[in-house]
Amino acid sequence: MEIIQVVGIGLIATILILVLKGQSPLFAFLLAAFTGLAIFLFLLGKISSVIHVLQDLATKSEVSPVFLKTILKVIGVAYIAEFGAQIVRDAGQESIASKIELTGKILILAMAIPIISVIIETVVKLMPA
Repeated sequence: MEIIQVVGIGLIATILILVLKGQSPLFAFLLAAFTGLAIFLFLLGKISSVIHVLQDLATKSEVSPVFLKTILKVIGVAYIAEFGAQIVRDAGQESIASKIELTGKILILAMAIPIISVIIETVVKLMPA
């Protein structure tokens, strides 16, 4: 089971980080960042599988590829912003982490505008005159 591997890596890294934190805080932080990146890279195969399934579903349901691309970009921005914010938060920089999260939210809103516009146009067309 993959989750056991990920949890095992996380626990080992956490123990090492706790031991190193007093002697070498910089190395402890780098280990934490590297562990997070390693776990993310471990998931790339699963992420790729999910994207392929979503593409197949979009093709079968005749959803515009523009919408699927936008949704995948939104999901990507959300995950990257969260990952980056957590790394910065681990370094003790809460205010920078908050700014990363805010930037991610604004970028998501900006990317979602075309989809929101289509939804509003569709609702307006359905309303009686």
